[in-house]
Amino acid sequence: MNATRVVPIMLAVIVLLSSCSSPKTPIREISSFTFIDQQGEAFGLKQLEDTVWIADFIFTNCETVCPPMTSEMATLQREFKKHDLDVQFVSFTADPEVDTPDKLKAYAAQFTDDETNWHFLTGYSAQEITTFARDNFQTIIQKPETSDQVIHGTNFYLIAKDGKLISEFNYVDEDYVHDLLKTVKDYMK
Repeated sequence: MNATRVVPIMLAVIVLLSSCSSPKTPIREISSFTFIDQQGEAFGLKQLEDTVWIADFIFTNCETVCPPMTSEMATLQREFKKHDLDVQFVSFTADPEVDTPDKLKAYAAQFTDDETNWHFLTGYSAQEITTFARDNFQTIIQKPETSDQVIHGTNFYLIAKDGKLISEFNYVDEDYVHDLLKTVKDYMK
């Protein structure tokens, strides 16, 4: 299959995955992890202890959904700061064999000048992140052998202070920012 056919197929899969999502998610505990962030430092569940955090899956050479998703995550970062809500943001690369800490740092700089509460993670194998995403977030990560693009889910995942995934939000939903802010505010009471 040539690259001109792979990208449209990947887009169709992503749209189907995102349209099947719902803001109501069964509560699931996130398993312990320690990966490497864009600073080249170990970062994981231990650093997120007693913190509300929002996660997503992206990769730096994405030609479709990742730039708008990351832009939306930057919007969330500003909104939460404006509302004085202490939330961490975690972007897991779906392409760890390409995305080094330096590449992730350069990518992050395109979207934010505040990395104090936003960690772009790598330091695992493609199989590890595929399994981690499936088991913890019930989402797909798949890199076809014939493409440099990675198929992955497009939701933002809300994880509570106790390390449990409590909800997910589709960034293309018109009211997702309002709904996410409300959910976090309600949960932090």
